[in-house]
Amino acid sequence: MSTPKSRVAPVWVSGPLASYADGFKESLGEKGYTALSRVNQLRLMGHLSNWLADERLTVSDLNAAHVEEFLLVRRAAGYTALRTTEALAPLLDFLRVKGVLPEPAEAAAKSAVELVLASFGRYLLSERALATSTAAAYVARVDRFLAGCAADGDLSSVTAGDVTRAVLDESATQSVGSVQFFVVAVRAFLRFCCLEGLIDVDLSTAAPSMTGRRTPVLPQGIERRDGQSLLASCDRRQVIGRRDHAVLLLLIRLGLRAGEVARLRLDDFDWHAGQIMVRGKGGRHDLLPLPAEVGESVAGYLRRGRPATTRREVFLTAIAPLSSLTRGSVSTIVRAACQRAGVAPIGAHRLRHTLACDMVAAGTPLPEIGQVLRHRHLSSTTIYAKVDIVQLRTLALPWPGESL
Repeated sequence: MSTPKSRVAPVWVSGPLASYADGFKESLGEKGYTALSRVNQLRLMGHLSNWLADERLTVSDLNAAHVEEFLLVRRAAGYTALRTTEALAPLLDFLRVKGVLPEPAEAAAKSAVELVLASFGRYLLSERALATSTAAAYVARVDRFLAGCAADGDLSSVTAGDVTRAVLDESATQSVGSVQFFVVAVRAFLRFCCLEGLIDVDLSTAAPSMTGRRTPVLPQGIERRDGQSLLASCDRRQVIGRRDHAVLLLLIRLGLRAGEVARLRLDDFDWHAGQIMVRGKGGRHDLLPLPAEVGESVAGYLRRGRPATTRREVFLTAIAPLSSLTRGSVSTIVRAACQRAGVAPIGAHRLRHTLACDMVAAGTPLPEIGQVLRHRHLSSTTIYAKVDIVQLRTLALPWPGESL
């Protein structure tokens, strides 16, 4: 009985792209492509190179129109895979890095609104030290504000009445909480405009406060057994399982935010001192003790799971091209663990609440909880005081008429 023939076979590229084949193969390896994926990409490179030779074109002649023409020929020839512009992206990016192809044409000039929004976003990140996600949420709401008040980007004609009407219009269709956030964003934008000289007076006070009481929601953690189930659901015999186990431990034991886990770099771990540096919100850096359990899990991933690469981010994707995890990727890891463990779906931030709730239950003072969670102000930590129902009952006054 004959053994199956491996599809991982040497590929020889001829034509205009032949001199770049070895470099492209090495680049694919550095980005985490498997041996079979590298072979398929090299075969695609060979097909394109032969087509260029048939058309009497050089590498530098390759442009967007030629790429589309080649792909039409590839589809017509009956190829069922790697026949889109996305499939050619690794090769085209490699050729651009080598300086063979020019960078893609610059996007069309930005409008006045886009320019002011971009400037406002930079201000929020650099001067206000907001998290990237928060700054993006501010910009999105200001975009809505400008659409109704200054669609052309000319802020000189905006009046206090325009600001008030914009808030009232928002309140007609949005919840109280959403309108309150809208007001915060608009006020910040109007103060920015005054500082930058885009408007003559500070109109931020023209945005009326939105009152209303939202249903109070207590911070909720998860049961200890559910946390153990999430960790146990990770198959640490596999690369992804080792990575996910380390990610979950950082969330559960240290209370890191999803974005903070994604931003961790190899240099952030001081293995001798048993410390980890956390890159928090607003560019804040904090040193935390590294529990042995967490350190062992992260080290296990680094030694036996993390792809060999020059990237400095700790946690990487498992599918090429290699890239660092994002905040959303960390949340996806938590949801996937919930599904495997049979636990009700939760977000990554719920695990941060779990750590705080456990500390409250253990009698840890609020200032110490705030230090662990790295809150800038104690007011951010006081929400967890509501979790200790037993202690709150001792503060409750007796019901009128009730015998003492």
